[in-house]
Amino acid sequence: MLRAIALATNAFYYHRLSVAMVGPAGSPLSPWIMPVIPVVGGLLVGLMARYGSDKIRGHGIPEAIEAILLRGARVDPKVALLKPISAAITIGSGGPFGAEGPIIMTGGAFGSLVAQWLNLTDAERTTLLVAGAAAGMSATFATPLRRSCWRSSYFFSSGDRALSSPSLCEFDCRSATDRVAWGWTDLPGRVALRHPHGTDTFGGCPTGILVGFASAGLSRLMYGFEDAFEHICGRLHVHWMWWPAIGGIGIGQGGFFFPRGLGVGYDNIAELLRGNAPIGLLVGLLLAKSLMWAFSLSSGTSGGVLAPC
Repeated sequence: MLRAIALATNAFYYHRLSVAMVGPAGSPLSPWIMPVIPVVGGLLVGLMARYGSDKIRGHGIPEAIEAILLRGARVDPKVALLKPISAAITIGSGGPFGAEGPIIMTGGAFGSLVAQWLNLTDAERTTLLVAGAAAGMSATFATPLRRSCWRSSYFFSSGDRALSSPSLCEFDCRSATDRVAWGWTDLPGRVALRHPHGTDTFGGCPTGILVGFASAGLSRLMYGFEDAFEHICGRLHVHWMWWPAIGGIGIGQGGFFFPRGLGVGYDNIAELLRGNAPIGLLVGLLLAKSLMWAFSLSSGTSGGVLAPC
């Protein structure tokens, strides 16, 4: 998935075939052309959703949970193929999303397909779906223990602890495979962090409270945009197939004024962790990137939320 995103980014913004990890902000294209690229990406994703499978819309994790709760962990085979392609196109064309949610949904789809092929029970299908989703999450972060906690909070709220062992096994195996294959040790751009002191706790508590309120505000903003899309586009009889392209307009306009808001933003995260981020980047991430993310994700395009958050 990450290589597919890199390939799409290079194709859209650098007009070359390469899997080098680059960001849209460094593109040599004219600033007047770059805002059009997210619209093209959104149009392609809308067409894939309309004529392929509408399950590729959204950021992946809710769709995986929905498959477990409402469809007996059955996932359409087309989702396993189209979800990673649509996410690569969306993010590669400048979408301010993460790869985590789509990878989780893709891994879960493959686990479900294996279970369906073997004619397993609903409970066994759920186990393999969660194992595949956990493997996808591990492939993204290569940190088994930390991501296991995330996976548990998402998928084990029903209290079915029987899923834990196979899921953790697949999770750890996938992580080890990626460490060997790609040489990753953690999030791209990892930096060494010092051991926290007691004074950091006093500073961290109010910061955590503030971020909690900010996250709640972002959630309300996104749901507000979703309601606006349904209300306005419904009254104008605009089919949902065109909504991701409309979301791409918001991405393009935001990227015109703040190019570093385009794409996943791992380079931004690394700069923040190093502690040398300029004030312009901080303000841009808090305002421009947040608005770009909330507006475009509300349009029903394909992309994740963890990296932007």
